[in-house]
Amino acid sequence: METKFAARVGALAMTGLLLVGTGLVHAHAAHEGEEAAHDHGHEHHHDHDHAHGHSHSHAQDPVSQNIQRGLFLDGQIQSRPLSNWEGDWQSVYPLLLDGTLDGVMAHKAETGSKTIEDYKSEYETGYRTNVDRIVIDGNDVAFHEGDKVSQGTYEDDGHETLVYKAGNRGVRYIFRKVSGDDAAPDFIQFSDHGIRDERSGHFHLFWGDDRAALLEEVTNWPTYYPSAMSDEEVAEEMLAH
Repeated sequence: METKFAARVGALAMTGLLLVGTGLVHAHAAHEGEEAAHDHGHEHHHDHDHAHGHSHSHAQDPVSQNIQRGLFLDGQIQSRPLSNWEGDWQSVYPLLLDGTLDGVMAHKAETGSKTIEDYKSEYETGYRTNVDRIVIDGNDVAFHEGDKVSQGTYEDDGHETLVYKAGNRGVRYIFRKVSGDDAAPDFIQFSDHGIRDERSGHFHLFWGDDRAALLEEVTNWPTYYPSAMSDEEVAEEMLAH
């Protein structure tokens, strides 16, 4: 993906386009980081009652469970304001590199079909980013790369439904820059495996200047958790799911 941040890399994978309703629905071979039906703890839209403001509990009704798996009807999809993702967020990429998430990778290997090394390699590509912190305040989004900060003001640009090869689906919530620094991306797209107007516990974020190309990105999905969480709490959160 071409972006204004050097770390946004990843191959584009696309097998076709379907036109559904008034918006494009993209059918592609979903990467595990984008496919809600997989067991990846970091991917799912968790709702906790931590001090950082999660609004739900682990005990979920069947409808909510199906939504997280990517099984939902078009009529269930709600519009979501940027405030759903408001807050101060940290990238989990450094935690993968420093070994904090080794236990998470080991758990995936125990329950999945790949080795620990394979999962580490996959997630190194998925989590990779130089944007170590994101702060969302109202309509303003600040991207932190070490000491460098770029900021933009964003407005709602709708959402797109992605249809994955496995048959399940996901929704990208899209916001377009209306003012701000040149270095700030023109578009940001949130994926947290949720489709309801409610606060997110963590999310994947896709950014760049080409709205359509971002929808094709399935290999690089920088992932963010609340900055108030310690490294150990992030790892525990992933293992809990």
